[in-house]
Amino acid sequence: QVQLVESGGGLVQPGGSLRLSCAASGNIFSIHVMGWYRQAPGKQRDLVAAITSSGTTNYADSVKGRFTISRENYKNTVYLQMNSLKPEDTAVYYCNAIKMGTDYWGKGTLVTVSS
Repeated sequence: QVQLVESGGGLVQPGGSLRLSCAASGNIFSIHVMGWYRQAPGKQRDLVAAITSSGTTNYADSVKGRFTISRENYKNTVYLQMNSLKPEDTAVYYCNAIKMGTDYWGKGTLVTVSS
């Protein structure tokens, strides 16, 4: 089992920044991919960004150039730096880890972008 705990969500004004963190614990050996998904009210959960254990990254088109995903393997932690936030970025952000073909999820952290 892998446990994921997110932190760093909150209320921010348009144009502002937030940094999300996700700490993994438990049987973390061989976690290949960690990433962030988000789900806005009434919408499906979509990929925001992902990073492999070797550092390869992938971003949704809507966040390219604004969000940066990073990973500290020795801390078993993944981060999402979000800059130039827009109201449409408002959602619950979920941490995800893939280990041997199995998806693990955190409980989510709410990000609200509003003036």
